[in-house]
Amino acid sequence: MTLRMYNTLTRKKEEFVPLEPGKVKMYVCGPTVYNYIHIGNGRPVIFFDVVRRFLESQNYEVTYITNFTDVDDKMIRKAEEMAVSVPELAETFIAAFLEDIQTLGVHEATLNPRVTENIQEIIEFIAALVEKDYAYEARGDVYYRTTKFAEYGKLSHQNLEELQYGIRIEVDDRKENPQDFVLWKAAKPGEIYWDSPWGQGRPGWHIECSAMVRKYLGETIDIHGGGQDLTFPHHECEIAQTEAVTGHPMANYWLHNAFLNIDNEKMSKSLGNGILIRDLVKQIKPEVFRFFMLSAHYRNPLNFSDESLKQAANALERIQNANDNLKHRLATASISSEVEAALKERVDAIAKQFVEKMNDDFNTPDAITAVFDLVAEANLYLQQERVNAAALQVFLDQLQVFDQTLGILSQQADELLDEEIEQLIVDRTEARKSKNWARADEIRDLLTEKGIFLEDTPQGIRWRRK
Repeated sequence: MTLRMYNTLTRKKEEFVPLEPGKVKMYVCGPTVYNYIHIGNGRPVIFFDVVRRFLESQNYEVTYITNFTDVDDKMIRKAEEMAVSVPELAETFIAAFLEDIQTLGVHEATLNPRVTENIQEIIEFIAALVEKDYAYEARGDVYYRTTKFAEYGKLSHQNLEELQYGIRIEVDDRKENPQDFVLWKAAKPGEIYWDSPWGQGRPGWHIECSAMVRKYLGETIDIHGGGQDLTFPHHECEIAQTEAVTGHPMANYWLHNAFLNIDNEKMSKSLGNGILIRDLVKQIKPEVFRFFMLSAHYRNPLNFSDESLKQAANALERIQNANDNLKHRLATASISSEVEAALKERVDAIAKQFVEKMNDDFNTPDAITAVFDLVAEANLYLQQERVNAAALQVFLDQLQVFDQTLGILSQQADELLDEEIEQLIVDRTEARKSKNWARADEIRDLLTEKGIFLEDTPQGIRWRRK
């Protein structure tokens, strides 16, 4: 089973061949930390976390870098509004970002470099572009000369003539060409700045990633990712900058996730339909949002609505219930190390199906189908009066393997029933034996209030937490 992924650069699925066997260098563009992240930001955060998890499950050693843009025009304006410094603003929203992604079950990056920690490397990168005549200084600003880089537009599959009609370009008489983009911005009075060969100023947006990718991962990396909106101009400009200096491909594989819409409308400030992740998870479990995000292929648009969240919650509940019921039956299962060969074969086939789907351009919806196939097998097995602890563990272990990639099972630690609830279940069982149905129903309702749901089966009572 060979991993194949869709490369935006070539517009086709390609077999993944890492630069170094068993290792993956991966860079995903991170947030500009001037506000809390919204649910649209959550899609690349969750998807690339799953990519990284899956690669690790396939025994790759992944170096995963995602940056923080901690100085730019938006941050300067927001800091002025809040009457704080730009570094203070950055600290506030970096902490908020890390808290939000942890809530979503996203694994910590190998490193989160910041622009302000890499100013010297950025200046050196710009100087190299100036020396090679790919950049020029104009009244304290430094611009990239796009006409000098013959392949500019190769990622977005446009040429310079097409680009000038496809983007809004501010008129600036300092530029040689309207498509030239800024590498270094001269500081205005009162703005945060650093000294450079071109005067006091700060980096442009695109140059930061080129400098940090080269510093932390090298001249060529395996995978560069981000949202679809970054294809042009951000990633296009990164390629032009990096390859002009190094003479080598910046990344061998470029991955981009599609947009998230809200009630079939594009999320935008003008519509006021942005939903913050920290607000959403007060209303739904974080795992539900994560499951929802993975329920569609990453290259397809995804529509967020109350109905779609409800469907995701119901679907995830089936998986969680199976996991909880398997654990519950372990307490009374027969002790045996023998597992029926046919059962093990079915589980192995489902596991193989899961990996095959993930190997096919990270097809998470089809991989989730494999998870439901396993749940169906587990539920069928649980209907037996006598179950084998070893067989139950086979199902549980496989669910955990799947979850190591998807991260959709509840993040809460297992909880034991306290003495009060244990006694209530015993009391309800006795009430049913004595045909005191009113008391039995009363206890069921009380347990429901405590978040404990009971299911009467021929094998006894099963319970699960809400």
